[in-house]
Amino acid sequence: MMTLHSIVLNEEKCKGCTNCIKRCPTEAIRVRNGKARIIENRCIDCGECIRICPNHAKEALMTNIDDIYGYKYKVALPAPSLYGQFKEPPESILGALKNIGFDYILEVAYAAEITSYCISKYLKENNIKRPAISSSCPSLVRLIMLEFPGLIANIIRVESPMEIAARIVKRNLSKELAVNENEIGVFFISPCAAKMTAVKNPIGTKKSYVDGVISIKDIAPKILKHSKDIKVELTSSSLGIGWAISGGESRSAKIENALYVDGIHNCIQVLREIERGKLNDIEFFEGLACPGGCIGGPLTIENLYVAKNRIKKIMDSLPSSPKPFDTADVNNLDSYMMDEEIYSTSGLTLDKDLNTAIKKLTLIDKIEPTLPGLDCGACGAPTCKALAEDIAMGWASEMDCIFILKNKISSLAKEVADISSKLPPTIQYEGRNKNEGK
Repeated sequence: MMTLHSIVLNEEKCKGCTNCIKRCPTEAIRVRNGKARIIENRCIDCGECIRICPNHAKEALMTNIDDIYGYKYKVALPAPSLYGQFKEPPESILGALKNIGFDYILEVAYAAEITSYCISKYLKENNIKRPAISSSCPSLVRLIMLEFPGLIANIIRVESPMEIAARIVKRNLSKELAVNENEIGVFFISPCAAKMTAVKNPIGTKKSYVDGVISIKDIAPKILKHSKDIKVELTSSSLGIGWAISGGESRSAKIENALYVDGIHNCIQVLREIERGKLNDIEFFEGLACPGGCIGGPLTIENLYVAKNRIKKIMDSLPSSPKPFDTADVNNLDSYMMDEEIYSTSGLTLDKDLNTAIKKLTLIDKIEPTLPGLDCGACGAPTCKALAEDIAMGWASEMDCIFILKNKISSLAKEVADISSKLPPTIQYEGRNKNEGK
């Protein structure tokens, strides 16, 4: 499977500090020769490395704002989390998007309400394994594909609100304007890099209907500049806006027996419990990679607690139930379902040749017990097991472990001391003769 990621390393900024290797949830980062490197087939674009890097050496490759002008008709899809980033009301934020240059706006919060309806319907009509797992967070889905392939069958086959919004707006506008869909550029305003990866490398579908993903960080200065120009009416309800915070999807889909968890490391702990069969009494699991939910995305600009407070205030000011959906938007719900299988991905391919792979696996099992088991990260790998894998792959050596290196140096020092005390007879005799001649 080809991997196309949106998080990359800026080598010039990287100081090789090893902070990132300990926080990466999938052990996708190593530090070698004083620089970090990302192992592509292990990366899930969760953005933890962006959060933790003190040197800002991990960067998100997002769509440039100027790219919108390559389309005749420009559409903005603002994520619900966008509204929590500013003191200005949502109507002013939407108005700013218009002034920036977008011709049309479709709130992803509106699409989230339709997604919630689809999820509720899907759970009633399909005998899916419990707990059913939300497919809305692309990092969580990629995590399952990589680390928990046995749970792929639990994933709900409903597209994300971003994709549903893109499909709705392209279909409706192409009919309304009598133009080809290719003339309509649809851009998601995103709190995370994972959505960019979901567009470049879709999961469960042949192609994405989104043409670009612009980070909140990049567009925020322009929004602030134009936030007082005009206002655009907000059309979504509190349920759609609530998708910005953890638990919003469960509440919107009206699933009472739901478990919602935010933060990728917390999600891993719960997925392990699900894998062990301990949470079969739960109907729905909503896992979000970012702390607090999408409001805590690595490409946001506001403290997540401040943003959460703003989102809740907006929710309190809006109707508690959505307006009736446009008939065209819910006329064919099947079009919002994933149309391809989700497959497991391999985090570490030892070798294409089976015999060579078995030899490397045997070598890993042999090397690991010789390592200290402290998982200190000083070697540039997150754990001793990961170092054993790297050694077997030829990416590292045992001397990268500072404890083994220390013992080796101590052993060599002792050996040198022992040798120096045993001088050859000729040198010893010469020394005696010199002493005797004095």
